[in-house]
This record gives sequence, structure tokens and C-alpha cells, in this order.
Amino acid sequence: MKYQSKRKALLLLADGTIFYGKSVGDVEGTAFGEVCFNTGMTGYQEIFTDPSYFGQLMVTTNAHIGNYGTVAEEVESDTVKISGLICRNFSYEYSRPRADKSLKDFLSENNLFAISDVDTRALVSYIRDNGAMNAVISTDVQNIEGLKKQLAEVPTMVGLELASKVSTKEPYFVGEETATYKIAALDIGIKKNILRNLAKRDAYIKVFPYNTSFEEMNAWGPDAFFVSNGPGDPEPLTDAIAAAKKMIESDKPVFGICLGHQVIALAKGISTYKMHNGHRGINHPILNLVTGKGEITSQNHGFAINREETEANADVEITHVHLNDDTVAGIKLKNKDVFCVQYHPEASPGPHDADYLFDQFFDLIKNKTVQTA
Repeated sequence: MKYQSKRKALLLLADGTIFYGKSVGDVEGTAFGEVCFNTGMTGYQEIFTDPSYFGQLMVTTNAHIGNYGTVAEEVESDTVKISGLICRNFSYEYSRPRADKSLKDFLSENNLFAISDVDTRALVSYIRDNGAMNAVISTDVQNIEGLKKQLAEVPTMVGLELASKVSTKEPYFVGEETATYKIAALDIGIKKNILRNLAKRDAYIKVFPYNTSFEEMNAWGPDAFFVSNGPGDPEPLTDAIAAAKKMIESDKPVFGICLGHQVIALAKGISTYKMHNGHRGINHPILNLVTGKGEITSQNHGFAINREETEANADVEITHVHLNDDTVAGIKLKNKDVFCVQYHPEASPGPHDADYLFDQFFDLIKNKTVQTA
């Protein structure tokens, strides 16, 4: 069925700025969240299901969204995690041979409200200048004052703990039980492709809820620990930070990605801060300070770790920096098999320049296994 989206809709920002558009599928709806944008040309299905985006209104900068449909296995979690979608042109029809349904049907099944026909170039330019902020998308265009009052009640991302909203409730396993290595993964919003990358390197992974203690994870007898990506402010994750401290003290290899990177930094006394509008896209340039090589990376984060505090920490070495703004993109601990990055080496979507980081993690595991044999 081909939809003709005619119902008027709007995007109302927390500062009172309004952008107008139309509802996707000609339906009524309202959704709140922090507005952010992703510059990726492809990968919208993976973006919408990435737990790191929980509670955010996603603006896609690519002019056409939905033109290649969706594929069942190309999801990063069990449900859509964004709170709403804002785009320029929404494609109700798709032409990809592998697709099993349209993006419209996919979003409808996940009860996601979306608006199209928005001037996303002007919107993204505005966010770049004024920073990420809370917003609401709605078809209730005659009730702007009412929407403003509701929007004022939505908590800001600073200080907001969201890992508990997306983490598994019970531990579960990924990979073959007969695999050579055992990895305990702390799920603070983990993506499926991270688990695939670990499992395909001969690992059996036990995934633990966000507030699991180190003692419980270590009791399983893992060879190494992994701290996942995820949404929200890292500083309220006191349980995860405490667990990360003990992971480091255990002398077993530890690898962290995105929110996990921030948690590991906090475990070493390095503070984090809310960025102006964050890094979200699949073409972010990184410099590897160890090799001197540049990498194009997939990124999705609104917080970063304090660079001055990182440089002043005698136990920490900066390994990667973001070439656009010199923010810290990766660190490792001196005299410990612990490292982490702010970006997403598993891609999905994105380039695979940083895929070597998984191999680096397993090299540490293998070396540690040999030393203790």
C-alpha cells in the first residue's frame, strides 16, 4: 500500500523553535526525546535499533529514508530504540531484493511515530549552532502551548541513567559453549554485532545485566571482560563503574566501547561531560596515535571524557583522538591489559577500519592465557 502523508506535524524544540512537516503514514502521534542527528548515508535500520539511541529523536541527514526497506537480521537489538524519527523524504516503497518489508511497516510494528517533509538541512544547521536539546514531534499542531508544558517536564540527558531501560534482565549466552575463550560482557546497552564479532573469534560470551557485580561475573570464570556501549549519562552508572574498577584490578584483559569507554575512564577517576551536539555518523575521522594511521569510524555518543584529566593521569595513555575536535577517542592503561574506544569498531552500520580492535583484544586474551597456563 502506498501512503500519501498529508497530516500536518511539527517539531518543537525546547527553546521554542518550530519546524513543520507531515506525519509518516498520515497518522496522529506525539513523541518526546533529545533531538540529535546522524550523518550516515545508509544503515538507518541499525541506527533505529541501536540501544545507544534510547530516548532520542533521530534526525537523518540523508535526504531519502526507507528506499531499501528492512531486513529481519539487520537489527542491533530486539526493538526500535529511538523515540521518534524526523526526515526529509520518507520512501514508502522499496527496491532492495533482500528486503522483507517496508520501513513504514517496520516502524508501525514497533509503534514508532515519524514525521517527514522537514527541512532537515536547516534543522541540522540549527542543532549544530545551538546544541542538542529536548524536543517533541507531534500532529497536535494547534496545541503548541500544551506541548511546551509537556516538553518542560521531560528530563534532560545530563544525569539521566538509561542503561537499566535497555539492558538484559537476566544473563544469557552467545556463541558456542566449546569455544576456546570465555568473555563476561556487561550489558549497558549492547549491540548484537558486538556479540557477533566476539563470538566469531572463538569466544563464548555470557552477557550480564547492567548492575551485576564484578564478583558475580568473575564467578563464571571468564578469561576477559567486556563493557558495552549504551545510552544516557555515564556518571549515574555507579554499579558499572564499581565493577569496572574491579575488572581492572583483576589483571584480566578488559575492552570497552562507547559508554563502556566512559565507564572505564570514570573508574580511573577521569570525569565525563555532555558534548555540544555529540558525534553521530559513519564517517568520523580518527587518528591512531600508536600507529600514526588515520581511521574512518562509526560513532554515536553525546558524552566524552575529559582530555586534560586524561593527560594528567599517570596510569592512562591516550591512543586515539578525533580529528574534527581533538576529543579523546581511545585510551589504554599502562601496565594493564585494559583499553577502550569512544567509537564503534563493530560498525553496523559503518566502515571496518577499526575492526582490528577486536583482534587486539583477543591477542591480549591469548597472551594472558599462555602466561597463566
